Amino acid sequence: MKQGIHPQYHEVTVACACGNAFKTRSTYKSDVLHLEICSNCHPFFTGKQRFVDSAGRVERFQKKYAAFRKPAATTSEAKT
Repeated sequence: MKQGIHPQYHEVTVACACGNAFKTRSTYKSDVLHLEICSNCHPFFTGKQRFVDSAGRVERFQKKYAAFRKPAATTSEAKT
């Protein structure tokens, strides 16, 4: 292997927003990796469905495209 081109592989603490923390090895530059969701709180692993809307993205999308939403034309209107 070429010397000096490979990233440092060291121990990193992974900290989730739910409070779960664990140690792993990674090439991540910082000593702590912050996550929003992990295996302790992810719906796939917990079996609980939970909707997470960070920063109101769904509402912002609906507000932006509300003008484009038109009611479906009825059959009598479509024939005329």
